[in-house]
Amino acid sequence: MKYCRHCGAEMHDEAVLCVKCGCAVENIQVPGTAAVDPDASPKSGITALLLCFFLGGLGIHRFYVGKIGTGVIQLLTLGLCGIWTLIAFILILPGSFT
Repeated sequence: MKYCRHCGAEMHDEAVLCVKCGCAVENIQVPGTAAVDPDASPKSGITALLLCFFLGGLGIHRFYVGKIGTGVIQLLTLGLCGIWTLIAFILILPGSFT
């Protein structure tokens, strides 16, 4: 099951329109193909993980993937004393860091 991005209604996996609000389903996946996250960075996840591990407090991994604004904030706060770095590291591991 999936949910409508507009109204939150539950939808069937094959649905192309939401029954509740009528909005079209975005990013329709063709069977047999891999889903592509439009927010995902084309940069290497391994490189981002290593940069986060070694230089995480400076936010270098965020500059690497193109998140310049949050990279500057992380650089100025030193990764909120490591908390922000730990969260980013945990997000990069399974590939949830977009």
